[in-house]
Amino acid sequence: MASGTDVLLDSVILIDLFNDIEAAARFVRSVGNDAYVTPITRAEVLVGFAPNESAPAVALLERFRWLPLEPDVVDLAARLRREHRWKLPDAFQAAAALHRGLRLATRNSKDFSPDRHAFVWIPYTI
Repeated sequence: MASGTDVLLDSVILIDLFNDIEAAARFVRSVGNDAYVTPITRAEVLVGFAPNESAPAVALLERFRWLPLEPDVVDLAARLRREHRWKLPDAFQAAAALHRGLRLATRNSKDFSPDRHAFVWIPYTI
């Protein structure tokens, strides 16, 4: 298992956590507060909350390390989107992970097959 400093949490992991998926809770506890999140993760998680109900989500997101989307990451995301025909948010997540040498922890095996993409980690299924 990778440590939290080696992992970028994809949005679906945290969305599962807020949907009371026990496997997500166990996984998030296992990587601790050193895991990374991106602006994509933050936006995708917060869109599921009304503004006056987002405080728990914001508090959770702020526990993790912030991974900005720098120009090199954005350029890589554009290339990955063209190559793999991923949705732009998925391309950003992949680019952020690849650029920093992180594992992308996701449940999205449809777009991110670990057999095809060595940087992908599917920590649980539901």
